Amino acid sequence: MSYQNSKLSHSKSSTNRFGKLSISAVVVAAALALPSSVIANEKSEIEELKQQVASLSEKLDELSVSEISTSGGGLEVVSKDGKYSFEMGGRFQLDYDTFDGAYNAGNDGKTGSDLFPRRVRTYVEGKADNWDYKLLLDFSEGAEITMARLRYKGFKGGPVIKLGKIREDISMEALTSSKHITGISRSMLSNTMSPYFKYGVAAYQYFKDSGLRYAVGVYKGGSFGATGKDENDDLALSYTGRLTWSPIHNDGEVLHLGLWGSHRDMGGNDLSAKFARGEVRETNVRLVNYAAGGDTYAVDNLQQWGVEFAGVYGPMSLQAEYAIRDVQAVESVNDASFDGYYVTASYFITGESRKYAKRGVFSSPTPLSTDGAWEVFARMSNFDATSDTQGTEADVATIGVNYYLNKKMKFMANYLMSDVSGPGTQDLVGDYDSGNAMTLRAQYLF
Repeated sequence: MSYQNSKLSHSKSSTNRFGKLSISAVVVAAALALPSSVIANEKSEIEELKQQVASLSEKLDELSVSEISTSGGGLEVVSKDGKYSFEMGGRFQLDYDTFDGAYNAGNDGKTGSDLFPRRVRTYVEGKADNWDYKLLLDFSEGAEITMARLRYKGFKGGPVIKLGKIREDISMEALTSSKHITGISRSMLSNTMSPYFKYGVAAYQYFKDSGLRYAVGVYKGGSFGATGKDENDDLALSYTGRLTWSPIHNDGEVLHLGLWGSHRDMGGNDLSAKFARGEVRETNVRLVNYAAGGDTYAVDNLQQWGVEFAGVYGPMSLQAEYAIRDVQAVESVNDASFDGYYVTASYFITGESRKYAKRGVFSSPTPLSTDGAWEVFARMSNFDATSDTQGTEADVATIGVNYYLNKKMKFMANYLMSDVSGPGTQDLVGDYDSGNAMTLRAQYLF
């Protein structure tokens, strides 16, 4: 039995070998039977494919990324040559406010409060050669395009050009990102004078050796009650410029001086009555109101001017601004002038210094230790929106503390005391001509 199985196995093995040899022989014969021209053509195509693959590999190598960063939850990709990049990220700010007196005069001055997302923003930005772009969206009160900027940096030794929905160069504090401001709310001056982001085109340039920087721009109107069109349905424009000088701009030591101006065509529209809140976001009453006790009126144009000062010496800093708004009304009897100022003093208990940027603004410091950084500050703020017969003037004193856990997380607490005066006080707040507020914020950048 075993002999027969062995014989049978040998027979099958021989058959398999014979079959494989037969197939190989057929393939070899078929190949030998191909015309030499076909083989030569195939070799040529293979060489061409090799060259294409090599060329493609070189291009991919040029475009390959040298860095991918996901620090803090965002994403940044940069090419090896640094000419191309893409980044996405955002910020989340959650605020809690409690307030009384003038802030809540509509409810008999009783204590009111609110918890709300102040900013929920995400952005995408990138660059390609001399061009870069940034799109910033806000979702705190429905989807809104906050910024849509296209920028060109190709002029060697010349200005940078930007266009789209961009920030106007008005007020140092208004130009400082909400991620880096010292107080939870900006001053009444900044919120009255700055339209923040508007569609337009601007040019700016910074001279590192001297510390000089200029910026000029033309923007579509549509701020402070204007619609952006005049009586003839023609585009109403605003013209804005800013000049800053930082003769000292070192780490931990800064001296900044600035001057800005803006001419704004109001197109005969009524000037908005409510200039600014009393530096608390969700309140029942806006304390700065030029029409309180009177009426709004149509305006031909506005001229606004402001001066800036900032100094940093180690952990201490001082920042101040003064600005004035001249109003040319349709009826000259309503011509008016309004002004305001603020002074902010800050001190880092843990030894950090405010960080100065070449565009004449400040950003947050990096904590010196893993325990984070502590900052205390005080601010005095005033804005006068009164005339002989109407309007209010508000004074707000703020003390606050900020805790920077790291570059991404920040916690803020402010206590505010306000006073309201002027001919429109009774009409606006009744007998509640003072108020107090506490504001809190948790901020995360990603």
